[in-house]
Amino acid sequence: MRVLATAGHVDHGKSALVRALTGMEPDRFEEEQRRGLTLDLGFVWTRLAPDGTGGPAGEHLAFVDVPGHERFVTTMLAGVGPVPAVLFVVAADQGWQPQSQEHLEILDALGVRHAVLAVSRSDLADPEPVRADAVERMAATSLGTVPSVAVSAVTGAGLDRLRRELVRLARALPVPPADADVRLWLDRAFTVRGHGTVVTGTLAAGTLRVGDRLLVGDGTTVLRVRGLQCLHEDVRAVSAVARVAVNVHGPSDGALSRGQVLLTPDRWLLTDLIDVRVCGAPVEDLPRTVTLHIGTAAVPVTVRPFGPDTARLTLARALPLRVGDRAVLREPGGRRTPCAVTVLDVRPPRLTRRGAARARAAELAGMTGRPDGAAELRRRRIVRRSELAAMGVPAPTAPVAGDWLADAEHWAALRDRLEAEVERHAAAHPLEPGLPTEAARRLLGLPDRSLVDALAGTSGKLHGSQGRLYGPGDLRPTLPPPVRAAVDALRRELARAPFRAPEADRLTELGLTRKALAAAVAAGALLRVGDGIVLLPDADVRAVAVLRQLPQPFTLSEARRALDTTRRVAVPLLEFLDTQGYTARVDDQRRRCRAGTESGGGQESNLPARDPRTPRF
Repeated sequence: MRVLATAGHVDHGKSALVRALTGMEPDRFEEEQRRGLTLDLGFVWTRLAPDGTGGPAGEHLAFVDVPGHERFVTTMLAGVGPVPAVLFVVAADQGWQPQSQEHLEILDALGVRHAVLAVSRSDLADPEPVRADAVERMAATSLGTVPSVAVSAVTGAGLDRLRRELVRLARALPVPPADADVRLWLDRAFTVRGHGTVVTGTLAAGTLRVGDRLLVGDGTTVLRVRGLQCLHEDVRAVSAVARVAVNVHGPSDGALSRGQVLLTPDRWLLTDLIDVRVCGAPVEDLPRTVTLHIGTAAVPVTVRPFGPDTARLTLARALPLRVGDRAVLREPGGRRTPCAVTVLDVRPPRLTRRGAARARAAELAGMTGRPDGAAELRRRRIVRRSELAAMGVPAPTAPVAGDWLADAEHWAALRDRLEAEVERHAAAHPLEPGLPTEAARRLLGLPDRSLVDALAGTSGKLHGSQGRLYGPGDLRPTLPPPVRAAVDALRRELARAPFRAPEADRLTELGLTRKALAAAVAAGALLRVGDGIVLLPDADVRAVAVLRQLPQPFTLSEARRALDTTRRVAVPLLEFLDTQGYTARVDDQRRRCRAGTESGGGQESNLPARDPRTPRF
């Protein structure tokens, strides 16, 4: 299917012409038919064979018929907004008129490049002067030089030639990708008894299927596609470009109306702040408040000029926009020429510092509005691939971590900073040389901790252990001389009584705080077997050697006596041996040494392997 919109001045015969082409009535309302004046959008279609004749073998050509009266320009914009081509109509007996000009300016602003000119009422006046004038005017716009046909809906003259030109136009239209993200701008919404809410629109890209979930443009409501129709026929799926009627079901489906939009979930970025390039008028001449037209939406916006042709628009409601989108800025009442807008940035930076607006203007001056993944990544430095896709920008490189993309130059600078921060932390905190990963994330201003791990992985100088980052040789803390002296004194005491862990008072007397003890344990100078219970590093192996000599299984009391220690030490020590796999409980009272565990004394050991991240001394 191909979809065209009509365009042209009121009473130039647009509706009569599509009625003659399709045999269908585009004016849906009795008042429209009575007055001969189109007030709202109409939708009709026909099937044309390659030679322009009708028949079941041809391709469907659908028309969105728009009103031509100046009071209904907003409705006209809603009709042409999602449509890639137009049938432009000028009457031979009236010539070029004000709404002819405004409709042309709107098409030029939207960047429409495909059109056929029909000079209607050629039975009432010589069409050639009007045709030549219209072709010349249209050639100066995005439409370029267009084919033109003199026709009469009354006599039928020229209709066959017009059909052939429409077929050629349809063949020239690009076919959008069927797997594109859906953005269906709604032009009608109504209720059908027994079915619920039905919405219609022009599907410009992507595919709709029965059962699909679609996000309403408010960003919070998800609706289910309960049924699909295309040209009044039930279908299970339909691909762009097509006129579709969608039976939707879900919360607040009855609140849908023209100007709203249905989207593929999780693929669009809703924004109420955009930076744009404006063509058609100097930005400083624009009123502060105008209306932005895109798709079928018409949203008031506030204009903040940057440069001669760039501005920031603040939207009254968020819309799903992408880089490169074309839209129209129009002052209500049509007192000024409509301006073309190209979206440059849908997630622009906030301007909070002095001179930020001037710097932003210089940056926007170099932006083209064509999606450029490499340039976008340079500007944003770090961004999720999914967010970049939602902006309409292809990812220029593979992610550095998860879904995160990073500019190569910025990534290298971050790696250098991370290495410096790890080194600085080790020098400032010899008892805890490892820089916590979360602290590194905050220092570098990174949005996700996985980026820190990825940076460390590419460094070659850093290694991680238990949530901390270390430089070369920094895995063990460096004990300051006073702490080293206190630890050496404690080790001498433990050498005389290996399982007589010092009391808290003795630790305080030695000056070994909880932090100092933790550093000594991390350095491999002591072994922590419980809260406040420290022994020599090989105390676990020595304890197993003693316990192996007991009749198996043994009780806590028997173990305590064999180890010559107190219950305060024996309980956490035995629990530690359980967790390390040296011993195992038989019941609530007794334990046994696991088979295969051997004591020291030079014999080969089958003890369970330690966690490689845990130093063993």
